[in-house]
Amino acid sequence: MNTGEKIQRPGRAGLAVAGARAGTESVFGTPTRGDRVGNAVFPALLFLALTVALGGLAALLIWSVIEGAPRLDAELFTNDPSRLRPETAGYRPALIGTVYVIGGVILLIVPLGVGAAVYLEEYADKGRWYNRLIELNIQNLAGVPSIVFGILGLAFIARGPLDLGFVVAAGSITLALLVLPTVILAAREAIRAVPPSIREGSLALGATRWQTISRQVLPAAVPAS
Repeated sequence: MNTGEKIQRPGRAGLAVAGARAGTESVFGTPTRGDRVGNAVFPALLFLALTVALGGLAALLIWSVIEGAPRLDAELFTNDPSRLRPETAGYRPALIGTVYVIGGVILLIVPLGVGAAVYLEEYADKGRWYNRLIELNIQNLAGVPSIVFGILGLAFIARGPLDLGFVVAAGSITLALLVLPTVILAAREAIRAVPPSIREGSLALGATRWQTISRQVLPAAVPAS
């Protein structure tokens, strides 16, 4: 690059900026003093609001640590809740219940979500009406608010037809229904990102379709999921 090119580039950039500014002013008019003041005040107000929010959160966390420091011991995680002796109460059942619920969700959504994604991307005929209906329902369910799934779990799983009661299984099934559409969409995008040459090369070497999917496509799709 010579000196002339180095001198010309800033000039071209300046002309481009001036042209863009002139085009903007022709549409919106020349900025007034009030506009310039607003452009300076608005970011300052945003920064002030962010500072107040983060300051309040930091104060809450510091207060919680100072007030709760005497209870930060092993008994907080191993004892049961107690109204008679709150100074020694813990939340062991809550921790165990959370682990059970999340474990149940993983056991449900991994095979169902990945299996549905593999079917829709590798086996499903896009021309069939029922496959299009499945895709439409998955995309619609991904945008449904979580409160709707909660009502569904209460009406049909905890009570209603299944009548499992207020147990861990009801919570796991409800949460699995909530996250299943998202898992399917994410898995489909990861599988779709695998280059077709990997499939074609595996099939050309004599591998079956399932061997290609299980040994080539899915391992290649894991980093993108």
